[in-house]
Amino acid sequence: MAEHEPLDPNLNRIGRLIYDAAFEVHRALGPGLLESTYKACFAAELASRGLSARCEVAVPVVYKDTHLETGYRIDMLVEEQVILELKAVDAVHPVFEAQLLTYMKLSNRRLGYLINFNVPLMKDGIRRYIL
Repeated sequence: MAEHEPLDPNLNRIGRLIYDAAFEVHRALGPGLLESTYKACFAAELASRGLSARCEVAVPVVYKDTHLETGYRIDMLVEEQVILELKAVDAVHPVFEAQLLTYMKLSNRRLGYLINFNVPLMKDGIRRYIL
């Protein structure tokens, strides 16, 4: 596996805030709710930490110089730099990871998190990805 350039210190700072915010939302709500509930609460928690977050951000697909409107959406884009794929599922399937990595590649973003809130311990529900 090829070595990647180190992440910008600001990306690492944002990542730590995302991580802490995920733990706070999970601590307050616990598992068992709908993804939409976690998304709304997570956006509010990020805002309380001074981070901007946009939800349902369109992912552009370019095929042979043609821009396609395909309907792909990033669950949450934090500070216009970090992609979050949020879930509230019993098991994280490999397709969720593939989806996040594809969104990261298509949007030219280096840092992403796959966060599943439907776990007893949040540490088991958060995965960090770097391109």
